[in-house]
Amino acid sequence: MSPQNSVDLQIVLDAVYNGIVACDTEGRIILINKSAARVAGLPQEEVLGRRIDQVFPATGLLEILKSRENKPHQKLRFRARTLLSNRSPIFDKDGELVGAIGVFQDISELEKVLRALKKEKELTKELQEIIESSYDGIWITDGKGYTLHINSSYERISGIRKEEVLGRHMQELVDEGYFSDSVTLHVLKKKERVTIMHEIRRTGKRVLITGNPIFNERGEIERVVTNVRDITELLKLKQELEDKERQAARYQNELVQLRAERVDNDLVVESQQMRHIYDLAAWVGQVNSTVLILGESGVGKEVVARVIVRSSERREEAFIKVNCGAIPESLLESELFGYDKGSFTGADRKGKLGMFELAHKGTLLLDEVAEIPLNLQVKLLRAIQEQEIMRVGGTKPVKLDVRIIAVTNKDLESLVKSGSFREDLYYRLNVIPIVVPPLRERPEDIPALMEYFLRQHNDRYKQRKTISMEVVERLLRYGWPGNVRELQNIVERMVVLTREQDVDLHNLPRQLKPLVEQERRLYVDVPDVIPLKEALFQVEKRLILNAMQKYGTTRRAAEALGVDQSTVVRKFQRIRQSGS
Repeated sequence: MSPQNSVDLQIVLDAVYNGIVACDTEGRIILINKSAARVAGLPQEEVLGRRIDQVFPATGLLEILKSRENKPHQKLRFRARTLLSNRSPIFDKDGELVGAIGVFQDISELEKVLRALKKEKELTKELQEIIESSYDGIWITDGKGYTLHINSSYERISGIRKEEVLGRHMQELVDEGYFSDSVTLHVLKKKERVTIMHEIRRTGKRVLITGNPIFNERGEIERVVTNVRDITELLKLKQELEDKERQAARYQNELVQLRAERVDNDLVVESQQMRHIYDLAAWVGQVNSTVLILGESGVGKEVVARVIVRSSERREEAFIKVNCGAIPESLLESELFGYDKGSFTGADRKGKLGMFELAHKGTLLLDEVAEIPLNLQVKLLRAIQEQEIMRVGGTKPVKLDVRIIAVTNKDLESLVKSGSFREDLYYRLNVIPIVVPPLRERPEDIPALMEYFLRQHNDRYKQRKTISMEVVERLLRYGWPGNVRELQNIVERMVVLTREQDVDLHNLPRQLKPLVEQERRLYVDVPDVIPLKEALFQVEKRLILNAMQKYGTTRRAAEALGVDQSTVVRKFQRIRQSGS
């Protein structure tokens, strides 16, 4: 080979990216290119002639000289580098072994890339497993809205198979009726996170869908990842929880009212008037019309309301009673209609159910309905007409099924004329009016009620008291401005304060004695002839004792008797000293 050819060959070898090195049969280097010298870390001229195992201990060319076999595609480690080598023996034209040659490629960087790719592949697989293991559905699109991936949970929730949608654009799927709306399209338009509630057509499931954009370094959306959570069961549990809370609140409300209630549910009816009223109440209970119960305070309007409830199909449901006159005007609206969370300062953070919602499926008794302010009467009218309410601070109406019983001791017609009660609300409440007469107009009920209350309070206080007929006769002549409630209180007072077993006229409450004796008559029993002085003393004694019982002080008694206070004091002391 001519020198010129040798130069040309070396130039060619130096231009090769792979390292090339050759040795003779004694293992001395006879050829090396720049790439191989660079790997050895020595100039080419210093390497030529040196033994191959001194420069490249791990090349294995000496073994090739011995074995005379090719060793292709083998990895070698050299100075923290990884080399991929192809080693072969060199034969002359006569077949004689003249040396060995090794061609190797530094694949250290390639191995780094392969390791990175392997790690990336493992991470991709792990991420895929995480996405697939999610109980929530996951839908991934590219930055243009074309579907890249959905997991099996989404298939389960939606009933849509992967092969139906992969590679397809979201707008196309909306147009074909797969969805009525697409969070992905909203995200691509707004370039921000979007959350909506949605009902999936195929499965009827209610889902919460949140789409999140993923941006590249240029601020462009590369991916949209949508999370789909099946909240069907959650909503069901929420409804069940609300029902439980409503039921618990009902029980609490009824328990408070039962504890405060002092009249049993037993009915005491003797007069023809009350028999007619209770028959009417029992009949009205079988329909759902609104009832307006009118009557003086204490006549038993709530007892009539209970007859209506017990006669209705709603008797097993809630019976909620609210005293509209006992609740401050500022709180009445939230008590009746409830409020959403955060409606006003101091509100319960969970919100609160109102009386209307507590009475859902049952009956709501509006006591003292005339006390509801005008601004709230409009909302009450809507609740009764539409059978729906709006909570304070709420944005959506709440549908309800509530039977209304309104109670008042006021003359609503007069209030309507004076403008303090809405006419339309009055007519809406006055569908079925029931007027309960005062006790003075039905004296037939007084003895039976007295017997009932006596039995009740004897049991309560562990007594065995009886009431004389004289007391009953006197009470029959009383006007009863407080009606049944007043009668109940008087019977209880006589049971508690009377020390004897029999309650007689002397045991009547002090303020009641002059009232039941409407005719101011004085009766002195003189069984035989007695000195006139003694008879006059008995008359004075009776008058003074009556005056003291009625007025309580000697000054007021003297004014009633028309004498000086000193006279009453002197005679009252004499009466006490006489032991009478």
